[in-house]
Formats: sequence, C-alpha cells, structure tokens
Amino acid sequence: MTGPSSVAVHPRVQPYEGDRRALRASFELAEDSSAALDAYLDEGRVLVALIDEQVVGHLQAVPTARTDQIEIKNMAVLTSHQGRGIGRALITSLVDRLADEPVTTLLVATAAADVDNLRFYQRCGFRMRSIERDAFTEATGYDAGIVIDGIELRDRVWLDRSLR
Repeated sequence: MTGPSSVAVHPRVQPYEGDRRALRASFELAEDSSAALDAYLDEGRVLVALIDEQVVGHLQAVPTARTDQIEIKNMAVLTSHQGRGIGRALITSLVDRLADEPVTTLLVATAAADVDNLRFYQRCGFRMRSIERDAFTEATGYDAGIVIDGIELRDRVWLDRSLR
C-alpha cells in the first residue's frame, strides 16, 4: 500500500512493554521537538496497534496532576495506514482499559495548525477545552518556521472527553 486508504482494518491493540527507543520513529511522527520527546518518552503507558505483527500505530497516555484525568501525550499512525480506523481503535482500547480506574476525563493537546488532528479528535468524541497561545516556540524546543497545512505552528489546543 502506498498511501492512506479508507478501508477499515481491525488491528490488535496491546500494551507495549519494550524499550521505547524502538518506537521513537513512530513518536516522531507526532512530535516536532526532539527535546520535548526526550523529556517524556519514558512516561506513562504505551499501547501499540499491530497488523500482521507490525507496529502501525501507538498511543502514549500519561498521568496528570489530577487522579481523575489522563492525557494522551503522543499518538501516531503510520501514514500508509491512516484513515483506516487505527487511531480510533487505539483510543477505544485506552478508554476500555480505563474503565476500572478512577479516571473520568481523557485529555489531549494538538497544534492549532493541525486541522486534520482537530477534526480526528472531535470525531472521536473530544471537545475543545482551551487554547494555549505560543506553546510551540524556540524557547519550548520547537524550531521557528514550522508550518502545518499552510498554518504556522504556534498555539496548542487542548481537548477533553468525558469517560462517564
């Protein structure tokens, strides 16, 4: 397959217990700052989506200061497998795994410039919560001049989804 397809697939989603550095290339699909990624790569829990034993996507969930919230810190699906329900399967699996925990709110942040991500998360039941202006700057580890979908990378949008 050479590009995204609209044919849904049913990946096996499972916890990842290996060395996170083996997934770094996947993490880098969703993180433009090496310094930021280095700071959180080993935090929280990671789920991977597998098709024919190949990792085609991952989701990293990290605790927040509140025990009733958890944040999707990093999530990506290989470009060749996007649009096939893998990202949704990762989120669904996380939600299922949180059912017996005191977590009532799932948080995620994405770039305001990334309209595809904003659309995806809203289609998965997330709602906009707040905007963090100037979150992506050289001072926070991001190169100047990064453009996504023709929009300069500057602001972060926080979204949430109620789990109860």
